Amino acid sequence: MTLEKARELISVQANMGGGYNRNGARLILAEVQREHGQQAVDRLIREFDLETLFGFTAGTSFSAPG
Repeated sequence: MTLEKARELISVQANMGGGYNRNGARLILAEVQREHGQQAVDRLIREFDLETLFGFTAGTSFSAPG
């Protein structure tokens, strides 16, 4: 997944809010972490203020289930 696509998808999740969207954002961040590393994840968390929205903090490691 490109970082641009990740931004687009996280934007949708952030705009809608809620528990299901939190899980969707977590899965997107897991994919970003796998492909682009922790710094890219931390930038997205700050860019979309995901700490306030979903409680995600910079430095948190995300992984996809399975």
